[in-house]
Amino acid sequence: MREGFGFRVTATEGSARCATLSTPHGVVETPAFMPVATYGAVRGVSPAELLAAGAQILLANTYHLYERPGDEVVAGLGGLHGFTGWRGPWLTDSGGYQVMSLAGHARIDEEGVTFASPLDGHRRQLTPELAIQIQERLGADVAMALDECPAGDGAGADRGLRVQAAAERTLRWAERCRRAHTRLDQALFGIVQGGTSEALRRHSAARTASIAFDGYAHGGLGLGEESDRRIDLVRAAHAELPVQAPRYLMGIGRPQDLVAAIHAGVDLFDCVLPTRHARHGVLYTSQGLLRLRNARFRDDPAPPDPACDCPACALHSRAYLHHLLRANEALGARLTSLHNLRFYLGLLAAARRAIAEGGFAGLRERVEALAPG
Repeated sequence: MREGFGFRVTATEGSARCATLSTPHGVVETPAFMPVATYGAVRGVSPAELLAAGAQILLANTYHLYERPGDEVVAGLGGLHGFTGWRGPWLTDSGGYQVMSLAGHARIDEEGVTFASPLDGHRRQLTPELAIQIQERLGADVAMALDECPAGDGAGADRGLRVQAAAERTLRWAERCRRAHTRLDQALFGIVQGGTSEALRRHSAARTASIAFDGYAHGGLGLGEESDRRIDLVRAAHAELPVQAPRYLMGIGRPQDLVAAIHAGVDLFDCVLPTRHARHGVLYTSQGLLRLRNARFRDDPAPPDPACDCPACALHSRAYLHHLLRANEALGARLTSLHNLRFYLGLLAAARRAIAEGGFAGLRERVEALAPG
């Protein structure tokens, strides 16, 4: 076990569970949502505001911080905690997904991923060893192994072979990441791949568990599969993963999807959806989705969500937020982002309370009754 790192289940309701995730920079109560701070910041939201909204742990992007300002710069300024001012726990992804999806024509081989930087066009290569080295310099409490995330099962007669090859390479890279990881005060999570094949997901999970990571993530989901199918795949992997280790579903973000995954035993989540939607005026509320740019809100005096205690709902009307968004005033995006983050973080806090009190099934029904978004 890593120094200062631990995971303890404190309550269950079926497969849903509450737990405490201990890190060198604080304890995270799970299930928990991690706001996405790609460049070390959640766009327009300060660390103090994140803390007030209920954030416990943030996620940063390894690849983007490697490109700018550089992992050595961050390390020299006290790691992510000193550099950003967020003193609580950090998780960093490996950067693999961003490299494969943002860098254009990346070449993937056994050594790693070779690509042209979208910033300056220079050739870069991200290997399992380098991904770990960068994350160790960034000083995150939790680092992620480098995986190959195929862009969905896709079409064609060879699609199954391509997904299987990516899952097998992810396992080989996982072993290299485990050997390269040296920080005793940083946990390392492995990633399960396998597309939409339950058999391949089970195989990947069992092999990943045999490498003995500190926690485990589901990768390569949320790429077009049906939500019920996704949960079947998550459950299949959980059958092969250690019970006393945290489970992380990467990049999944609709409220209905969160509660379904919690029901299946997932502990950690991240997604850009709440802040991305907020910047476009789409708010998650206790009454369903609210699209504040619509003309009908031009003179609506009601708060965005009467059940919410965020600054946008406590101090402002739908009409004012509508005006700010239509005028492209930066305050509008800030306030709506604060609201959506508060909604998500409050939803996960409510899930923890419900599991502890035996009422999670009722919470799930209420969330699933909301309009999807």
